[in-house]
Amino acid sequence: MMKIGNHISSSKGYEAMGKQALKLGASTFAFFTRNPRGGSAKAIVPGDVAGFLELWQEKGYGQIVAHAPYTLNACSAKQEVRRFSWETFADDLERMEYTPGNYYNFHPGSHAGQGTEEGIRLIAEMLNAYLKPEQTTTVLLETMAGKGSEMGRSFQELQGILDRVELSDKMGVCLDTCHVWDAGYDIVENLDGVLEEFDRTLGLSRLKAVHLNDSMNPRGSRKDRHARIGEGAIGLEAFKRIINHPALRELPFILETPNDDEGWAREISMLRGYYRE
Repeated sequence: MMKIGNHISSSKGYEAMGKQALKLGASTFAFFTRNPRGGSAKAIVPGDVAGFLELWQEKGYGQIVAHAPYTLNACSAKQEVRRFSWETFADDLERMEYTPGNYYNFHPGSHAGQGTEEGIRLIAEMLNAYLKPEQTTTVLLETMAGKGSEMGRSFQELQGILDRVELSDKMGVCLDTCHVWDAGYDIVENLDGVLEEFDRTLGLSRLKAVHLNDSMNPRGSRKDRHARIGEGAIGLEAFKRIINHPALRELPFILETPNDDEGWAREISMLRGYYRE
């Protein structure tokens, strides 16, 4: 079964998110753990979580992919920003254990002129401070487009972080199609080659989820501008290959396209139609 969904608003709670995902035809979904542009987090209601877990188990669906707020920057040059980011990360990991066995995805951050090595050091320091042997959540580093001083623009940068993480079995990677395209990886003409490089550098066992996004810009632009599936520079034919690739087809696919509910339902249905069961 194809595991595909989109970002669902978490404002109404877990059970409502699950029901909304089903309404759109999804079998997984992503959600922000808190205000994506701020720091406030909705209180977790155990009964609401229990309702969601019962619904998801009844459907037999797999992992969901939580997303850290965009304001989390573990390698910021400003100490107060790093403190906020580390505290948010620690709190989010505790909250994730209400829905055990799922994924928590975050943008590695921007080193803001400190240099890549310092960025890697600070991100790994945060991870080593808060990852716990008993946690059931897998933390995912997201591949990034590389605009400005953004970290995670290459598989090598991500591996630089993972090499320094003590509990590396708690870590994985989320591959964003728009981001890797904008970073220069040719997933249109050379998908096999890109995945082979990922395997050599990080190991395909690290790849846990895929953000499915077309791109408004040409390859290597480092812009990070998402487009609807088939309406950008990546194109529909490439997405047909991506969702059916042996290394990717069993992973959760999350749409982050510029859409409304009707548009996401249409994309989910369309991609299911191209998926070879």
